[in-house]
Amino acid sequence: MAGETDITAANSGVGAMRTVFNVGALESWLSAHMDGWRGPLTVEQFKGGQSNPTYRLTTPAGRYVLRRKPAGPVLKGAHDVLREARVQQALAGSDVPVARIHAVCEDDGIIGSPFYIMDMVEGRVFWDASLSALPMGERAACYDETNRVIAALHRVDYGAAGLENYGRPGNYFARQIKRWSEQYLADELAGRDPMMDAMVAWLPGAIPDGDETSIVHGDFRIDNAIFHPTQPRILAVLDWELSTLGHPLADFAYHAMVYSMPPDIVAGLGGADPVALGLPSLEDYIAAYCRRTGRGSIDHWNFYLAFNYFRLAAIFHGIKGRVLRGNASNAQAAQRAQAFPRLARLAHSFI
Repeated sequence: MAGETDITAANSGVGAMRTVFNVGALESWLSAHMDGWRGPLTVEQFKGGQSNPTYRLTTPAGRYVLRRKPAGPVLKGAHDVLREARVQQALAGSDVPVARIHAVCEDDGIIGSPFYIMDMVEGRVFWDASLSALPMGERAACYDETNRVIAALHRVDYGAAGLENYGRPGNYFARQIKRWSEQYLADELAGRDPMMDAMVAWLPGAIPDGDETSIVHGDFRIDNAIFHPTQPRILAVLDWELSTLGHPLADFAYHAMVYSMPPDIVAGLGGADPVALGLPSLEDYIAAYCRRTGRGSIDHWNFYLAFNYFRLAAIFHGIKGRVLRGNASNAQAAQRAQAFPRLARLAHSFI
């Protein structure tokens, strides 16, 4: 991951299909259900997308992206690509940049699982959170843009956007802690970890008072955004699998984990001095978000970080389970499975 900036999303690593499906069946379905469709069709699979297999579709009319559920058995409620499509359709035209959705298929019989088709957005993807490939003077503006976009997401009126039933308003932390605890405990093949067991016991009683509800992305990182080819402007936010109605501070704290996240696990600064890298300090970044969302400050910051490291550890625990079952769709899955114990220790360190 480190040190690379892709000039276009199309060049962010595609190759032969690893999760194979019937391309002819897909092309027949698209000709009947997608406006302006024109074959022939060429399909390649992105190297990214360890959770939901992702493909580049090339046609004479243009290039598109297909997102689908992984093949084989999956945990209940996981990999819901139809939710990804729904939230991006709802946010179209808002201050949150998203790719255009062209078609959604709920029928397992076409390629073996539900899928959707969206625009192939050309731009830059920054895999290195320090933005080392950019001149020093351009880095802070890109971070400020991510701050603007996540603040804009949390200001969206979810009812007006038609997402009033996209999740259950209120009690977000209790529900999320229960969900990820249950998924962690249910995956017996992936095994148990004493730090995670301690988090499962501690988190429910540590939830701060007060409650809020907004649309939350659930995985808002700089490498889940496509930037304009030359400007510090996000063209599309990607990977909406974990989005729901939730607590905005949970979402923002997850996003701000970049400041403490080891760079070899997920795009992070790993304790480096951000100001020396030409980036805003964590304190300034939090202050900018507070200004944009009308907050005075954020209390209980360590709880929000502990919760988010626990949740990410639970996700990596699930990746570990898929690796052991042989249905992980990403070559990096084994590496991320090995990182699970480190994330569990990081989560526990914030207690």
